[in-house]
Amino acid sequence: MRVLNYPAFDQLEIREQDVASPKPDEVRLKVAACGVCGSELESFKNHSPRRPPPLVMGHEFCGTVAELGTDVTSVKIGARVVSNSLVPCGKCVRCTRGDTHLCAHRQIFGMHRPGAFAEYVNVPARCLIPWPENLPAEAASLAEPLANGIHIVNLTKNYPAATVLVIGAGPIGLFSQQALQVLRGSKVYVADLSPERLAVAKKLGAAGVINSREQDPAKVLQELTGGEGADIVVDAVGASATKKTSLEALRPGGVTVWIGLHENTVTIDSYNVTLPEKQVLGTYAAKIEELAHALQLMASGQVDALSWVQRFPLEEGVTAFQRMLAAKGHDIKAVICP
Repeated sequence: MRVLNYPAFDQLEIREQDVASPKPDEVRLKVAACGVCGSELESFKNHSPRRPPPLVMGHEFCGTVAELGTDVTSVKIGARVVSNSLVPCGKCVRCTRGDTHLCAHRQIFGMHRPGAFAEYVNVPARCLIPWPENLPAEAASLAEPLANGIHIVNLTKNYPAATVLVIGAGPIGLFSQQALQVLRGSKVYVADLSPERLAVAKKLGAAGVINSREQDPAKVLQELTGGEGADIVVDAVGASATKKTSLEALRPGGVTVWIGLHENTVTIDSYNVTLPEKQVLGTYAAKIEELAHALQLMASGQVDALSWVQRFPLEEGVTAFQRMLAAKGHDIKAVICP
């Protein structure tokens, strides 16, 4: 089969690779589409030890069941399915309390096991959910990043969400924006450095957009809220500067959610957390029921996962990576379709 291979730092190539037989609890999936995640772009750009080459990346994917492992009875050959991005063990204390996405022994596709930038990938059957008939492959493959936004909604369900700031109009930011609009009815403001990305956020229903090159998002939110700040701030960038901004833009008693992974360390004014009782939540991945919810929102037309996404055949996978790394103009999200 053909794969988009990551053989060494700074290298990507299309190559032929043997197809492995599925294990007894697995299926062989013929990949229909696989999204290029920002975490993969960052790993490639920064030589991340979390994804050391040689490797086939890709964890946002859907496809058709082509072969069954000997123990699989839950799906049939030909079934259209969407996969979770990670494989939980189902047995550790985190899994048994319901936090399967935080599994102590989790395996992530394209990190701990072969990913889906390939014609075929083997997936444990328990990681699969049905792919709605009316949903194109490009959208179905993006259930996982939308589920990240839904997970943020669920994490903050006990906090007011009338006014929200999303920092970063990349894929996670745009999906978080839409999830908060649809599920919480929030008035969402979006900040970014790119006018093209801000135009997409506005098209997707943002109450307002903020060009961070020209304005301080924290000051804008304070002006919009009579000096208070946002109820919720989502940092979908993860830079040291945006983490600081997320706290500065937050009202007393509000909550900021850090999902971006751009930089690891940050120096903050801790008094600006303690004295106004601001909350900081980290968030990672999503639960499989949140993926199912994401598919429902896209299939019903409540979330747009098509108009701002670009499709590339597998043969152009290297080009897709290069363009998303450059992030120019309307190059926001790539989906590779074998």
